[in-house]
Amino acid sequence: MNVHAENASVAATTSVDIKRILQMIPHRYPMLMVDRVIDMQLDQSAVGIKNVTINEPFFQGHFPSEPVMPGVLIVEAMAQTACVLVVSTFGAAAEGKLVYFMSIDGVRFRRPVVPGDRLELHVRKVQSRASVWKFSGKAIVEGKLAAEATFAAMIRDK
Repeated sequence: MNVHAENASVAATTSVDIKRILQMIPHRYPMLMVDRVIDMQLDQSAVGIKNVTINEPFFQGHFPSEPVMPGVLIVEAMAQTACVLVVSTFGAAAEGKLVYFMSIDGVRFRRPVVPGDRLELHVRKVQSRASVWKFSGKAIVEGKLAAEATFAAMIRDK
């Protein structure tokens, strides 16, 4: 895929802040799982950050005496990072579109993610065809693998 001229400002910067993420993807609190993208190579890969705090609403019930971030939300955070990559690659024409999971494969959870962790979300494009993209993702905390998955998503109009 060729990088469009309107993507030049994103291609030149490797960071996407929360204000820009909110313009790019439709997720909102409490389902927004990416605070920042710290590194991105358009059409290839991105690294997102989720700062996990005790104030997350899911910790009230998962589990109050031993809070652990639900694995499905870790996978969701990887997918949202991938969504920022896709929108950045396509440019303004893709902003506000919806991205739907098509498949999630090979999910493995290696260590718990707890309040105070800085979750690094490494996603890499495996392939893309038209509106369907396939990714591999890794969630890392303090240099250690917390989770990994392969997933596919479809980009669609609202």
